[in-house]
Amino acid sequence: MAQLAPFRLPAVPARADLVAKYFRALGDPTRLRLLGLLQDEGELSAGELTRRLGQPQSKVSNHLACLRWCGFVTTRRDHRVIYYRLADQRVAALLGLAEGLLDDNAERVAACCRIP
Repeated sequence: MAQLAPFRLPAVPARADLVAKYFRALGDPTRLRLLGLLQDEGELSAGELTRRLGQPQSKVSNHLACLRWCGFVTTRRDHRVIYYRLADQRVAALLGLAEGLLDDNAERVAACCRIP
């Protein structure tokens, strides 16, 4: 039996809906920190990611599952240890582009009252 997605989309979702959902995965500071660590280090174990973030293992695991489900990260297993890495170098390019845009717009983003 095929694994069901943890969300429901219309039978024929609009491309904009899918892109918006894709970017929502990047809308969490913990997930961005995880991606940043993987961008800097290349590959880290789930335990090392948890230690570096200083957050509960269950919270980090949930964020990693989201990133994996959406295709931002991939894993490899070495016995009982799971290692994470960016699934595609375009993720690193996307993060770099966002950082560059933020450099030019940080004050506006900080002052925006429309996005909590």
